[in-house]
Amino acid sequence: MSKPGAVEEEAKMPLSSSSSSGEGRDGSSADAAPERSPGKVGQRQEIVWRNVILMALLHVGAAYSLVLIPRAHLFTLMWAYLCFFVTALGVTAGAHRLWSHRSYKAKLPLRIFLAVANSMAFQNDIFEWARDHRVHHKFSETDADPHNAQRGFFFAHIGWLFVRKHRDVIEKGRKLDFSDLLDDPVVMFQRKHYKVSVVLMCFVIPTIVPWYFWGESLWNSYFLASVLRYTISLNVSWLVNSAAHMYGNRPYNKNINPRQNPFVTIGAIGEGFHNYHHTFPFDYSASELGLNFNPTTWFIDFMFWLGLVTERKQAPREMIQACKERAGDGSF
Repeated sequence: MSKPGAVEEEAKMPLSSSSSSGEGRDGSSADAAPERSPGKVGQRQEIVWRNVILMALLHVGAAYSLVLIPRAHLFTLMWAYLCFFVTALGVTAGAHRLWSHRSYKAKLPLRIFLAVANSMAFQNDIFEWARDHRVHHKFSETDADPHNAQRGFFFAHIGWLFVRKHRDVIEKGRKLDFSDLLDDPVVMFQRKHYKVSVVLMCFVIPTIVPWYFWGESLWNSYFLASVLRYTISLNVSWLVNSAAHMYGNRPYNKNINPRQNPFVTIGAIGEGFHNYHHTFPFDYSASELGLNFNPTTWFIDFMFWLGLVTERKQAPREMIQACKERAGDGSF
């Protein structure tokens, strides 16, 4: 689902083209029959050692951070979790459901908040995140999928960041339409000032607040609210690409890989209902409404109540039931 901005971009796709995005303009699913690459000889992909080293260092730093937890102020741990939640919203409610799938409309104040939260997430700017995600949906589980789960758990989770993009990702990505992102001033402003916004939101502010307001050491603040929080948020997002494409049931469409994974749902604040999401990618809730644990949906609904969200798209109950009966695995 995500890609850390801390690592080198494997290959650039053009900013725009003229064909379809990850879902149709009419909100129709792009995943009922993803386009498959014809039988090709596998491409040998070059390892990006810079990315390997940076990710290794980040995870070593996160492991060290664990020993600091008993010494930290309770407020620091609470602050780190708050930063994690804001980070997650920047991805789930922002880059994913708003900008990738256009599953609802948000007014300017909320769009600005989500763009700022997305910079705290440091998973590449909104344009790049949404671009790669649309390619993932359009060509799911093929060589054109940036994190093709057919290549195994490790590749889908983090390995795809360690190699340059498969040529199919670039070639087929050129066929998709990103004009809505290019026309969005919030997306373009964040893209233009992304490096500065990441430094401030992902590292400086999370570190400074505990030190300034309740006297936490800068050392504890940096490793807990920045390094550990960032590493956990990355891995939670990556689990959507890996675990939620491999483990779980498929009540809506047994013919696609994405699954319903409750453990991913908890960590990714509502993004683990993945069989549903790939069947109905236009649905703002990314899950069947009801008693599901979906904090991202609750957030969007609260913003709707405040008047900051409009036009929430939903799959009709009749469509959902028909999909279950026609293509589901019978688990629901």
